[in-house]
Order: sequence, then C-alpha cells, then structure tokens
Amino acid sequence: MKKIRVGIIGAGRIGKIHTDNLLRLPQVEIIAVSDLFAGPELEAWAADRGIEQVVTDSNVLIANPDIDAVFICSSTDTHVPLIKQAAKAGKHIFCEKPVSMDITQTEEALEIVREAGVKLQIGFNRRFDHNFKRVREHVQGGTIGQPHIVKITSRDPNPPHPDYIKVSGGIFMDMMIHDFDMARFVTDSEVEEVYAQGNVLINPVFAEHGDVDTAIVTLRFVNGALGVIDNSRQAVYGYDQRVEVFGSKGSVAVTNDHPNTAEISTAEGIVRDKPLHFFLERYNAAYVEETQMFIDCLVNGNPLPVEGFDGLQAERIALAAKLSSRLKRPVKISEITELLAQQSVSL
Repeated sequence: MKKIRVGIIGAGRIGKIHTDNLLRLPQVEIIAVSDLFAGPELEAWAADRGIEQVVTDSNVLIANPDIDAVFICSSTDTHVPLIKQAAKAGKHIFCEKPVSMDITQTEEALEIVREAGVKLQIGFNRRFDHNFKRVREHVQGGTIGQPHIVKITSRDPNPPHPDYIKVSGGIFMDMMIHDFDMARFVTDSEVEEVYAQGNVLINPVFAEHGDVDTAIVTLRFVNGALGVIDNSRQAVYGYDQRVEVFGSKGSVAVTNDHPNTAEISTAEGIVRDKPLHFFLERYNAAYVEETQMFIDCLVNGNPLPVEGFDGLQAERIALAAKLSSRLKRPVKISEITELLAQQSVSL
C-alpha cells in the first residue's frame, strides 16, 4: 500500500483534530509536527501518537524530503507564505480556511500552486457533512427543480474570546465564509451580488474591533436564485446549523443534529435535548471524511473535492459583504477590485 507521509504545521485545536483523524488512515504516516510554541507538553502528545519529530520551525518540516504533504493548521496570516513555500518544495497541501484575508495574496498563492503542479485542498469541512451533502444531491438531481431561494442559518453557542475577535478578520471572513462556500456548494452556482447588514447586539467588544456579532446577508446568484444567510455569535440554545433550498418543484431542508432523537411529552410541554454543542461535535464526521478524501486523492490521483479556487471565491464573497456593510449598499463581486483600490473603503 502506498503511504502518504505527512507533516502537520500548527498543533492547536484544529491541528490536533487533523492529526488524530490522519492517524486512523492506514495510508498515512505522520513524520513531523511543527508549532511555534512546541515544548515538553506537545512532545509528549506527539510521542503518545508515535510521532517522533516535533519542531518549532516550519521550515525544517517543509524542507524534509521524506514528507509528501503538509497540513497547514496555523494562524491565517501564515497561510500564504506557507502555501508558497510548500508548493515550491513539491509538497501537496491541505490548508484551513481562509487562505488569506487579501484576495491578491490568495491569487498569488494559487498561481504558485498551479506552477508547482501540486494539489491544494481548502478546509471547508461542511461540504462533507451528511446533511448538507444530501441537500446538494437533491438539488443536482433535479428533485426540487430550479433553485429559487436558499436559506442558511449559522449561529454559534458562545462568542469567541476577545483576543481572537481582534485578529479574526470579522464575522464575514471568519464565520460566514463557511456559509458563503455552502451557498455555492448546494446551488452549484456562483454569487454575483451581495448585500450585507450587521449590528452589535451581544457584546460591545465586537464594535471595539470594527466588527459585528449579528449579521444578515442576501445573495444574488448567477443562475437567478436568491439567498439569505443569517449569523449570530451567540445562540443561547446551542449550535444552530440549518439549510433550505426552495425550488420550482419543491424544497429540501435540513435541521440541527441532536445527541439523540428522544422527545419527552408531558402535561408541561414537549422537550428534547439541545443541538450538538459546537463544531467539534456537530462536524466531527465531516472532519474525518475531508481528511480521508484528501489522502485518497493523493493515493489514487482523483480530483480534489474542494480546491484553492473555492477558497478564493468564498473570500471574494466575504470581502463583498464587508464592503457592502460599510457602504450600506449592494456590492457586485465584479466591483471588489475597484472598491478595494479606493482609499475611502480600504479594509
């Protein structure tokens, strides 16, 4: 069996998730882990998993000729230089979203990937969720006819830490970018225009960093469909993840996953458990599958299920949403470059 030898860059929460999922795969051998803050604790964690090399310098990992592919799980500001470096070293790449917060930098990174002839998969794990895949299948299969309206709800159970808010890139780039990708995924159509509105209704700390914690975005798709996405940084009842596509022949909708399907009915009312608490529980199987498919593509030469172009398109929609929120008007995707060049709306 062909083995894919992997290096992990960034051993925070998501890096450790990918590591454990990779270790399930017989086709994978993890050669090394790099993390700026690597120390005895990370070394012990790696040793428990049979990973012998732990380094603080990602250059050492990328230069290792024994490594075929890297998983970039470090902070967003490191993604572009690491992608460029890994591609030039001939490594295949899995990179968490977003590629960057600057579409010019993302385009430069994707060009180097193309020139190097390596594979690049972006970590839009929700594409691999069992519910959302089913929505796409019915839309593509014609079950609901021509899509007319897309509705996506994504609400977190708790706001992120204030330290994260100031570097997140804002709700559209950090949180709603998953939903922008999902909108493209379930409709199989590009977005041509965006109108975004947001407000601070949960915690004033978001305003301190020029961000909002509650947002609604409407989308106009190239195929004529219309979409609406709502995000909140705090849903007191838990992690809220729902999608509906309404079309000329009907609709397909998926609701939240729960720990169980039990409903308790009494004279006082009907109750059930809250939704699965957060993304680690809700999308655990999706993380496993996206890792499996990336490795399968490297082993068997199959096309990637989500590529650098998908990351770029989601970033374009996110930037259009940020511009729309600031300018208080709809923004076409085709306007982004011109608007970003204007100092008055620089982001």
